[in-house]
Amino acid sequence: MTKELRSNFHDQLAEIGEGIARMSAGVTELVPRSTQILLDGDLEAAEYVILGDDEYDATSIVFEERCFRVIALQAPVASDLRSLVSAIKIIADVERSADLCVNICKAARRIYGHELDANLRGVIQKMGDQATVLFKEATEAYLNLDGPRAAALHDMDSYLDDLQRQFIQIIFESHAAGNIDLQVAVQLAVVARFFERIGDHAVNVGDRVRYIVDGWVPAHPYAESDNEPPDVVDAGVDSGVDADGG
Repeated sequence: MTKELRSNFHDQLAEIGEGIARMSAGVTELVPRSTQILLDGDLEAAEYVILGDDEYDATSIVFEERCFRVIALQAPVASDLRSLVSAIKIIADVERSADLCVNICKAARRIYGHELDANLRGVIQKMGDQATVLFKEATEAYLNLDGPRAAALHDMDSYLDDLQRQFIQIIFESHAAGNIDLQVAVQLAVVARFFERIGDHAVNVGDRVRYIVDGWVPAHPYAESDNEPPDVVDAGVDSGVDADGG
């Protein structure tokens, strides 16, 4: 590869990386916005987020196609190839996280008009805050190719998993006390799953960053299906929302 072609190749890699980082930063802003929509019951803002998802879908397709084009035309190797393969995976994680924010907004519409007690609202806020931190750190790790920062995401995600379990317990208690009806309880349980999956996608991004940096691959990567429904749905109650996207 000539010096000029090499320079053009790295310009293309930089453009792809910057585009993905912008998408990821957008999700970092979308998570707290969706959380607040859920807490406020803001139907107008929910509609705005839902309609805006098409832009994430279109952008993800554009950057995926760029990655495939560069791989096909430039035949990259070593770290350059790892960067492009990881970029394709990261694009999917970011796009699915945007879908999960849309699902939170759809859930907000389904439970509109139902009051949530202080315990439920408090944990929803904590889950939204932690999911936001996870995506922010994943974005920064990708931008800076920071392996240690990416590795820390696993432990940060454990806290979000704990919050989800705590939230499910509070949902049971609130329903048993007659504060929320069954359908609201189901929707809230699914919302907890959405936050947990956003955290998982952030961890996935971190794992891709580690792969770019030094070729690290997790021992059992990505065993859980993105489309696995929450346990409460398996029990026979239809939530009306998929676990991961739409």
